[in-house]
Amino acid sequence: MKLLRYGSPGQERPGLLDQQGRIRDLSQHINDIDGAQLTPSALAALGSADTSALPVVEGKPRLGPPVTGVGKFIAIGLNFSDHAAESNLPIPPEPVMFMKATSCIVGPNDTVVIPRGSTKTDWEVELGVVIGTKASYVEKSAALSHVAGYLVVNDVSEREYQIERHGTWDKGKGCDTFGPIGPWLVTSDEVGDPQKLAMWLEVNGERKQNGSSATMIFDVATLVSYLSQFMTLWPGDIITTGTPPGVGMGQKPPQYLKPGDVVRLGIEKLGEQQQTCVAWEPQR
Repeated sequence: MKLLRYGSPGQERPGLLDQQGRIRDLSQHINDIDGAQLTPSALAALGSADTSALPVVEGKPRLGPPVTGVGKFIAIGLNFSDHAAESNLPIPPEPVMFMKATSCIVGPNDTVVIPRGSTKTDWEVELGVVIGTKASYVEKSAALSHVAGYLVVNDVSEREYQIERHGTWDKGKGCDTFGPIGPWLVTSDEVGDPQKLAMWLEVNGERKQNGSSATMIFDVATLVSYLSQFMTLWPGDIITTGTPPGVGMGQKPPQYLKPGDVVRLGIEKLGEQQQTCVAWEPQR
């Protein structure tokens, strides 16, 4: 299944994408798509619904984040050897873990706001993993059974805040709008092997990133098992698993996002996103 949420921010309704690419409304079956709806039993119940009987949503509504109520948004850094090289950093012996603020989560095609005073806002196409079953101290062999599905993440990053202003990476990773996710959550059964997915990103129509989840240093099963040693993972938690080379910081010379830039990105089987960058403005 391809699960999604559509409608104005804060007023999204649950839906799914049918085989003809049409949005079908799910609100007669569930109130929303959150952790409680991502357990194996809840997904099985949705999977048994007669899709053809669901109302078709007309037009092209805004797509919101495909999952709401995210408890943790956990990110992995330097998880592609060639990205570590372009960052002039060694391959880590264990996964590099940091957190993205859940308040940064937006829909896949919402605008990205460049923070006030930022000169080094960057892009990163990443594979997102959505937890469906509580995971605590799980073995790698069982880790994928705890995954509900996968989605596209743009791990937008402010490199000055992340690297030059000391402390942890988090301050450059959790700015408002720095977590576009979606367009939909694709359930694990439809994705198959998560280590065989092509990944790409363009800025203003120019291809910047070409990669594959096959070249991750730590694969999805390893990451789920590893993280579960340090914290309990709950249904609805998201893990974003690192980016292939081609980020702005790695360009020669470095290239960063500015107002008016358009970022388009996608992952095989998981769909595409597109964001327009805008300048920060004070709240009225």
